[in-house]
Amino acid sequence: MTRRNEQKDKKSASPIWGGRFSGGPSQLMQDINASIGYDKTFYRQDIAGSIAHATMLATQHIISQTDKEAIISGLKQIEAEIESGNFTFSTELEDIHMNIETRLVELIGEPAKRLHTGRSRNDQVATDLRLWLRDSLHNLDAMLAALQSALLDKAEAYADVLMPGFTHLQTAQPITFGFHLMAYVEMLARDRSRFVDCCRRMNESPLGAAALAGTSYPIDRHLSAKLMGFDRPMANAMDAVSSRDFAIEFLADASICATHLSRLAEEIVIWSTDRFRFISLSDAFTTGSSIMPQKRNPDAAELVRAKPGRIIGDLVSLLTVIKGLPLAYGKDMQEDKEPVFDAEASLSIAIAAMTGMIEDMTAQPEPMRRALEKGHPNATDLADYLVSALNIPFRDAHHITGQLVAMADKKDCALEQLELEEMQIIEPALTAEVLDILRLEHAVAARTSFGGTAPDEVRKRIADARKQYLS
Repeated sequence: MTRRNEQKDKKSASPIWGGRFSGGPSQLMQDINASIGYDKTFYRQDIAGSIAHATMLATQHIISQTDKEAIISGLKQIEAEIESGNFTFSTELEDIHMNIETRLVELIGEPAKRLHTGRSRNDQVATDLRLWLRDSLHNLDAMLAALQSALLDKAEAYADVLMPGFTHLQTAQPITFGFHLMAYVEMLARDRSRFVDCCRRMNESPLGAAALAGTSYPIDRHLSAKLMGFDRPMANAMDAVSSRDFAIEFLADASICATHLSRLAEEIVIWSTDRFRFISLSDAFTTGSSIMPQKRNPDAAELVRAKPGRIIGDLVSLLTVIKGLPLAYGKDMQEDKEPVFDAEASLSIAIAAMTGMIEDMTAQPEPMRRALEKGHPNATDLADYLVSALNIPFRDAHHITGQLVAMADKKDCALEQLELEEMQIIEPALTAEVLDILRLEHAVAARTSFGGTAPDEVRKRIADARKQYLS
């Protein structure tokens, strides 16, 4: 840029920090420096924090009760303006804090200039983000509970429906569809517990830490923390303004949760294919093709499957920003909000879409049952029978069962379709009892251990989950 252009680009001093600077920032500096485009997201939290701060300042006789009342009245008017769409956000004012404070000065004059006593934008933004994320975590927990409820309803409805259980995506053992869905109920329970833990650790107030070293004003950080619903103020002012581990923890927890949703989404994609036909989805959660009129694509599931790509990226982004950042505050930390906002939005829509798909999903018992005719899913039951009924060591039982599987493969039939006489060629001690053992219904019903696939056991776990997770 030439000197002439530099002079042309000069502006008046900043309304925020112009006392130190005679000239204003370039347009490019304003563009890179401003965060109002996204941090206006937590205007409610910024106003709530300011109301708590003003209340504390008045209680401590740092400002007058009259000023406090004027400040709170003005802040509530600003909140109404923003919610009604009548508030004009300014990039020149950089962020949500100064946009609100500047408007407050316009509304009430001198008392507004006293609001920032004993605080800094450093502790203010850290407080806002914690308040916003705390609210978001409560919303996410409610959404995950609704998804669990939908899964429990389907698990109960399909507790007796047989299907193959897979390992390596190959037929392993017979299970029920309800049992399979219950696995995700438990995964989501752990996701919810991680969010609860994150919220508990995060629920400390940075407000009053000021720029990094606290303040000489006789503030009461315990009071302001209490007014905002925090458990306590953060114990170290420098840590209060410079820590973003709470946001990183949220992103890590969100990544795990999104990964769980992605696994279920992948199964929905597989189950709804022509090769499986284990489930069907209605028009509400499928799309067609612009060229192939016969297609019904599980696009909602595929989009949920993709969400971890964004959310994990958000986690890596913030980790990279914070890595190696010296204490206390650096402008780098302005980059903390967009990953958090993006991850929260991505996870929220993924949970909502998955809940809708589960509620919409219809199981197809006949294709599930036909899939059990291949892959010998009852082979383990045969080996267990040889051990328990004939007292054959498991390794030998495993070998005998493998020989019987090879015989069935050679005949191109299922294990239970072998004749008893044929089976006795491999193991003469077998009796007609083995034919009942090989029935798929018997194989499923026999797995009565805690957390097993037996329908009665699945129903017990459903009842427990409703009490533990939804009451």
